[in-house]
Amino acid sequence: MQTDNLRISQTHPLISPAVLEEELPLGEAASELVTEARNDIRAILRGDDHRLLAVVGPCSIHDPVAAEEYAGRFAGVAAEVSEQIFCVMRVYFEKPRTVVGWKGLINDPDLDGSYRINRGLRLARQVLLAVNDAGLPAGTEFLDTTFGQYFTDLVSWGAIGARTVESQIHRELASGLSMPVGLKNRTDGDVQVAVDAIRAAAHKHLFPSLTKEGAPAILETEGNPDCHLVLRGGSAPNYDSASIRGAQTLLRDAGLPDVVMVDCSHANSGKDPRRQPAVAREVIAQRRAGNAGIRGIMIESHLSGGRQDVGGQLRYGVSITDACLGFADTRALLHQLAATLAA
Repeated sequence: MQTDNLRISQTHPLISPAVLEEELPLGEAASELVTEARNDIRAILRGDDHRLLAVVGPCSIHDPVAAEEYAGRFAGVAAEVSEQIFCVMRVYFEKPRTVVGWKGLINDPDLDGSYRINRGLRLARQVLLAVNDAGLPAGTEFLDTTFGQYFTDLVSWGAIGARTVESQIHRELASGLSMPVGLKNRTDGDVQVAVDAIRAAAHKHLFPSLTKEGAPAILETEGNPDCHLVLRGGSAPNYDSASIRGAQTLLRDAGLPDVVMVDCSHANSGKDPRRQPAVAREVIAQRRAGNAGIRGIMIESHLSGGRQDVGGQLRYGVSITDACLGFADTRALLHQLAATLAA
């Protein structure tokens, strides 16, 4: 009698990372941009570059056309503030769900439950190529531990989210990623688990995954020395001075640099995008007041503000996950922050 795969209704073929990279290759200009951006981010995190790191963009990518338009607009703003702020576009393709819901462009690119994952992987790589071609570094969250092989060559900054920061396999994954990685505090606000994750990701690990050719393999990592803490709030916001300094104490006690990035959205803004500018201004005020360990911020932003539910006629350039700040307000905020930092 059969005893395995009893609840597997169907098996679908999966394209290999190598085949997808051959179809949508990384060009020389994009390769140089990714390499230079990773080096710039490392320099900011280590204090060798005075600029603020800002990861800005949609909560999630659901419409590649809107994402590419956003990249074109954002590239201009990034150039205007580049002396004070190093901008990275937030390009998130996977969404962790508390229970159920849309899991992101890769899992369900057609937003209809058809789960055409091969199409989603192609679209994700196409979007990342377009973002890099616009002259913008890209940042994304790594949720599935195998999908990264399909597009990490195009990513300059990575994230491990609040729901997976305590996961051993995600800590192992972070230890092998080629770019700096921000690890968020847990959804309830616990920062210690993120500090532990940063320590773990700095070490060598072995874990099962896929090779570029799509074969199962044990990957052996060297450890990632460029992981850092991202504060996103929890049961209460944690961007205030006491919370940030408390988190930095935990980092120093663990023998880690007291480097912090603040997510201005999620629990820190009460999921109200209109509060993100106030959070960002407060964080920059703390940096100007002498807390040099504050090295970055994250802002959820789209072409138009707010959010909408999947189903029916979707409004162009509006998030279908968390509510975002509109682009005009984002541009004004980045210019204001740059002026404050330059003062």
